[in-house]
Amino acid sequence: MIEGDVDLIQLRGKQQSIDELVDLAAELHKITCRSSIPLIVNDYAEIARKIPVEGVHVGQEDDSISIAREKTGRAIVIGKSTHSVAQAAAAQREGADYIGFGPIFATPTKPDYKPIGLRDIKQLHVDVHLPVFCIGGIKIGNLEQVIAAGARRVAIVSGLLKAPDIVEYARACKKLLIADL
Repeated sequence: MIEGDVDLIQLRGKQQSIDELVDLAAELHKITCRSSIPLIVNDYAEIARKIPVEGVHVGQEDDSISIAREKTGRAIVIGKSTHSVAQAAAAQREGADYIGFGPIFATPTKPDYKPIGLRDIKQLHVDVHLPVFCIGGIKIGNLEQVIAAGARRVAIVSGLLKAPDIVEYARACKKLLIADL
């Protein structure tokens, strides 16, 4: 992923224990740090007390932004998952540094969530003045559609991880995003 010029990497381990995630975050951070790529840890803000990751991401059912900041014990980027414009606006009021918005399409990483579609992306950028990462089922085959709907940033998971050539896949996705700027 780093060779493919991704802008950041999120460690998401829903099946791992916090101890396993701490160990994995430590190993990954050595790699991402050498390349000046921020590492964001999903769900567990307390990992940031042990490992100098650059950020933490919380969901709607996780800690609030203020609790997450308390748990990190230091100044750190904290993002929040949102599934509607109203939730995104609430996350902004709560003090999030960025928003995850989705799932845009059906995705195996969030099988219990109904896709929210493309309709609200433009409005979200009017109502929320934070960086917004559209997420959920985004792949190179639908990326242009997501960009046309107003997305400026995206998170790609399964499309990237299942690509036959991760480096080329990441570069091709980034090229589409940059071309739209």
